[in-house]
Amino acid sequence: MASIIRNTFALVLAGGRGSRLKELTDRRAKPAVHFGGTARIIDFALSNAINSGIRRIGVATQYKAHSLIRHLQKGWTFLRSERNESFDILPASQRTGDGQWYQGTADAVYQNLDILERYPIEHIVVLAGDHVYKMDYAEMLMQHLDSRADVTVGCIEVPREEAVAFGVMRVDEQDRIENFIEKPNDPPGIPGRPEMALASMGIYVFDAAFLYDQLRRDAAEPYSQHDFGRDVIPYVVQHGRAVAHRFGRSAIRTSENAEAYWRDVGTLDAFFEANLDLTSVLPALDLYDRRWPIWTSTEMLPPAKFVHDEEDRRGMAISSLVANGCIVSGARVRRSLLSTGVRVNSFADVDGAVIMPYAEIGRGARLCNVIVDSDVRVPPGLVVGEDPALDARRFRRTDGGITLITQVMLDRMT
Repeated sequence: MASIIRNTFALVLAGGRGSRLKELTDRRAKPAVHFGGTARIIDFALSNAINSGIRRIGVATQYKAHSLIRHLQKGWTFLRSERNESFDILPASQRTGDGQWYQGTADAVYQNLDILERYPIEHIVVLAGDHVYKMDYAEMLMQHLDSRADVTVGCIEVPREEAVAFGVMRVDEQDRIENFIEKPNDPPGIPGRPEMALASMGIYVFDAAFLYDQLRRDAAEPYSQHDFGRDVIPYVVQHGRAVAHRFGRSAIRTSENAEAYWRDVGTLDAFFEANLDLTSVLPALDLYDRRWPIWTSTEMLPPAKFVHDEEDRRGMAISSLVANGCIVSGARVRRSLLSTGVRVNSFADVDGAVIMPYAEIGRGARLCNVIVDSDVRVPPGLVVGEDPALDARRFRRTDGGITLITQVMLDRMT
């Protein structure tokens, strides 16, 4: 098994804008958005690769990639070529000579074939860089080899009514994929469980030579969208052997009976809920598990500090995650996540909040059910979360009742 993993390359596709996160991705790609207080979304896919034993990794970037590339350079360049390891950052650079950026997920890999073919690799794991989960890719790779599949597709079980937003698989009793449909109106059910569907996680395992052939074939197709889910996978299903890998087989859980936790944090509501999931007493996604750590770029900062202990001015945080460098100064924080370097000033009340790095909450502010973007300066006395109509006029308010606050929005108020 060790030799198989050693000859495997993990390619993370991290070029997407993530437009459903609205203003959170105005300055950064979705995989670069902060998550969990100290990490970025992309750190989960990268950490899974490292923890699975994969030591050759590439990241394909495109949309507003500066902060993502800076993060990768600071936190992920510890892999060493003299140990047969590698870490490649692959910005879209019009490599095919036709003046085109990446046209789809398959094209993002195709345009980097010259780099991939330099490495002595036998298998490629293609990963989406914008989901939050813990998974042992080695288990999926072993199923791929044992089943002699041309492609193995990672999948999760979801209610059929929710599967309309995914690529969905119809499988037989042995989980061989019979049909792959992108965002179907009527998703096929699972054999024996017709109320559930198998949805693609955007994770694929290929033999390297087979993948290269398929990408060259797809690149020559004039009507292809050059996308794995729309083009490459359906073609392999029809002309080859495609197998589904159920996430429950390889999920890293907090306990034997715990949920197999996977989240697409592509909307503001989902992003908010996934962050606040971490404040549970026993969260399904365990950031404290030293056996499967989430690696990231860390700053040398002092511990969090809580100051003042008066009756109406007590620095405290309850059912919350508070990162290094934070100062809670005579304020109350409840069921919230404070990212690196956040300051909450006296008499402020924060309840149900995801606050991004180096934001500052002004004296006497009251915030409920909010996401506060990085480096934002919330003015003293601002109240958000109590008047939905007012919040919607001043900020971005979702259908789920979550309010996003950015500095641009605050500047428009003055």
